[in-house]
Amino acid sequence: MAAKTTTGRMKAGTATPTSITIQVAPARVIRGRGILSQSGEELSRLGSRPLIIGGDRSLNLIADRLSPLLEEHHLSSESASYLPDCSETSLETLHQAAGNHEADFIIGVGGGKALDTAKLVAHRCNLPIATIPTSAATCAAWTALSNVYSDCGAFLYDVALARCPDLLVLDYELILAAPQRTLVAGIGDAIAKWYEASISSGTSEKTLIIAAVQQARVLRDILLQNSATALEQPGSEIWEEVVDACILMAGVIGGLGGAQCRTVAAHAVHNGLTHILGPEKTLHGEKVAYGILVQLRLEEMIQGKNLAATSRQQLVEFYDRIGLPKTLEDLGLSQITLAQLRQAAAIACRESSDIHHLPFNVPPDRLVAAMVSTVD
Repeated sequence: MAAKTTTGRMKAGTATPTSITIQVAPARVIRGRGILSQSGEELSRLGSRPLIIGGDRSLNLIADRLSPLLEEHHLSSESASYLPDCSETSLETLHQAAGNHEADFIIGVGGGKALDTAKLVAHRCNLPIATIPTSAATCAAWTALSNVYSDCGAFLYDVALARCPDLLVLDYELILAAPQRTLVAGIGDAIAKWYEASISSGTSEKTLIIAAVQQARVLRDILLQNSATALEQPGSEIWEEVVDACILMAGVIGGLGGAQCRTVAAHAVHNGLTHILGPEKTLHGEKVAYGILVQLRLEEMIQGKNLAATSRQQLVEFYDRIGLPKTLEDLGLSQITLAQLRQAAAIACRESSDIHHLPFNVPPDRLVAAMVSTVD
């Protein structure tokens, strides 16, 4: 759903105010247990020749559920893997696959990277897209944003897309079949919205920015209060609420707030770590969760904020309850060298990094100090 909002005051002699386009939400969202089996008509509204993009596991997982739908609605499909990563290599291959199939829409199936790839292929081909998440590890099924990596999984840059997906199909049965670790990672990624948006929004008085930041605060509270119970009761109503929070509510925040309510140090640390930590070792939300602790530690070290120390301790206790990583050792980096850590910090602090949304300068050596003292 696209909308326009005006920013700033009109100047003398100016006929129209400055306007920006914001991408708040998918055009349609359907959700429920087994809802995929009822999504054929919705999918057929997007076209008749879908290219289905996902990882090998996700494509195999969904094949038996999706194939009857496509056949029933006379949709001629082809499937293609996004592997090795959401990289320019894969994007070029999939762009060609869409052309060869004469695809008129894209179906993205899987986790964050699979959906980011599918969204970006649809964006470059100017095609509609439906997203079908198979885990709650990120809000990628919702957003008008894709992250691009190297073939080896190192973060390179992100791309703002023309719109959010045309259709999001959230089937709780698919999410329930995913390893619980993916939901834990999704909680880590989603809870970062508050700690980053509350800083990146600055002192903005724009209505939508304020709404996004307050939504992020509510999201944090929901996750702090409900996550442990949800993980103990998979498939329950409270579990569904946490899944909704990670996939849907987290996406709303970036949609309302745009770039001013997205990423700061937590994601910058994630981006740096991808250059020294293979993608098969940790999940996106696990690195982001650790990055929140690093960000709060920076606030303590540089600004002497007692509130940051209190927030960090609260998160450490929360992470202990649900199994999120608190230290480099928890991320499998007990053998990391100082040179590798400095490399990750240098990347996290490069000029284009979102870490510079912090209200103070962060030299790489300070970041290294924070990265090794998240639970001190």
